[in-house]
Amino acid sequence: MIAGEMLNWSDLHPEDGEPATGGPVPSALLDAVLRPEDTVLVAGPHSLEVLALIAERVPKLDVLVRSAPDAEEIADQLEGHPVRVFCGSLDHFAPEHGEPAYDVVVALDGLPRLVGPDTIALTWADALAALKARLAPQGRLLIAAANPFGIERLVLPGVTTTVPRDEAWPRDLRGSVEAPAGLKAVQAALGGTATAYAVYPSLVDAKVALVDAGDALAGAVAARSVAERFAGPTLMDPYRVVQDAFAAGLGAEVAAGWYFALGSADLPGVLGEVLQGSGVLLEEELLAALRIDDHAALRRTVPGYAAWLRSLDAEAAAAASPDNVLVDGAAYKVFADSNDIAGQGDALVVGQLARFVRRSLEAASREPWAGSPRDLTARLAAMAGITVTEELWATVADGNEPVAPAGHAEQLATIARLTQELADASAQASWFESQLDGIRRSRPYRIGQAVLNPARVVVKRVRRTTGR
Repeated sequence: MIAGEMLNWSDLHPEDGEPATGGPVPSALLDAVLRPEDTVLVAGPHSLEVLALIAERVPKLDVLVRSAPDAEEIADQLEGHPVRVFCGSLDHFAPEHGEPAYDVVVALDGLPRLVGPDTIALTWADALAALKARLAPQGRLLIAAANPFGIERLVLPGVTTTVPRDEAWPRDLRGSVEAPAGLKAVQAALGGTATAYAVYPSLVDAKVALVDAGDALAGAVAARSVAERFAGPTLMDPYRVVQDAFAAGLGAEVAAGWYFALGSADLPGVLGEVLQGSGVLLEEELLAALRIDDHAALRRTVPGYAAWLRSLDAEAAAAASPDNVLVDGAAYKVFADSNDIAGQGDALVVGQLARFVRRSLEAASREPWAGSPRDLTARLAAMAGITVTEELWATVADGNEPVAPAGHAEQLATIARLTQELADASAQASWFESQLDGIRRSRPYRIGQAVLNPARVVVKRVRRTTGR
C-alpha cells in the first residue's frame, strides 16, 4: 500500500465501468516489444492474461493499480513469478532509494485510472512525466490515449437517460488526467518519435490496431469490429461510418483511441488478425455499382460471383457472403471465417445475394430499383440466370418484411428519398392526367367517340338478341 488506494473498488471486475484493458492486440504489441532481460512496470488496470504473459517473459515485473481488491487478486494469480504489486495512485508512486529504472513501462489502459478520488491535482502531462522518469535511458514506453471524438461519439446517441458511471467522479479543476484532444496533440505532448496505432473498436477491447489507417483491408476488419460492438440503436450505421472514414483517409482520426510505442523499432504495421493481400470487398464493389446505376458492372460481377460460389464446397460457400469476400479482378478470396448462410446451388447463391440486399438497405444505400427485399434479390439473381420462385425464396428468407435502416441518419435519408420518389411519381401522374385530359378535349378524340358510340350500341343489342 503506497497511499491513494481504493479499498472498495475494482477495475478488473467493475460493476459500473469499463473493464481492464486486454485481448489479443495488447498481447501482440507486447510480444513485439518485450525482451527476455527486460524489467517492466505495468501501470494501470490490465487483464490478468496480459499480466501473466509479461510475467512469464521477463525476470522482474512491478504492477501499479489503484484498487486494493485488484492488487490482492493479481498477487495471488501471479504467485511464483518475480512480481511486486503496488496499490495506490501514481502521485504516490515514488522510486525507492537506489531502485533502478525500468526497461519497459506499459500503460496500455491510458492514464486516467492511475489516480483516485483523493488525488487532488495531477495533469496528464504530469502523469506522463512521472512514467517517463521511471524509464531507463534507452527504455521503451507503451501508452494508450482515448480519442474524445472517436467512433463512439459519432454513432451513439448524444442524449442519454442514464446517470454518469460511478467512475466519473468530479475532479479538481487544477488537474485532468484525460489525454489531449486529437492524435496530433497527443503526439506533440509525447515528444520524440512514437509509433502510433489506431485502435478499434475500443481501448479495453481492441480487435485491431493499425499504423497505416488507410489500409482498406484493415478498415474492413475495423468496421466489422465496430458494428459488432455497437449493434443497438445508433445515430448512423457504424459499419458504413468506419468504411467511409477509411476510404477518406480518416481512419486514425476517428479511432476509439491510440497506442503509442516510444523507443521501439521494427514494430508490425498491424496488430490483430487482418488478411493480407490485394483487392476490395465484393460488397463495396457492388454498392459502388448500385450508387451510379452501373448495370453493366452488375451484370459482369454478379454472374462471376455466382459461378465462383457454386465451385466451392458447402462450408466455404456459407462464409463467402459479399461482405466477406475479397475480389481482385477475376480472383476471389474469403476474408474471414464468419457468417452462416446455409443451402446449396441456387438456394445458396440467392441466400448470399439476399444478405447483400439486406445490408445495403440497412445502410440506406441508393438502389436503382424500388421494391421489397425479395424483388431486389430477384433482380440480382436474374443476372446470374436464377429465377426466384416462392419455394426458393422460402428456403433462404424468413419473410418479405421491409428492412429498416440501421442508423437514425440512414432512416432519415430513406424517408427523404422515399418522399422525393413519391413526389416524383405524383408529378408524373399529374402530368399524364393533364395529357389525357387534353386528348379527351381534342377534336379527333370527340369525332372518334361520335363514330364509335353508335357502333357500340348496335353490338350490345346484337349480343342480347343472340344471347352471346
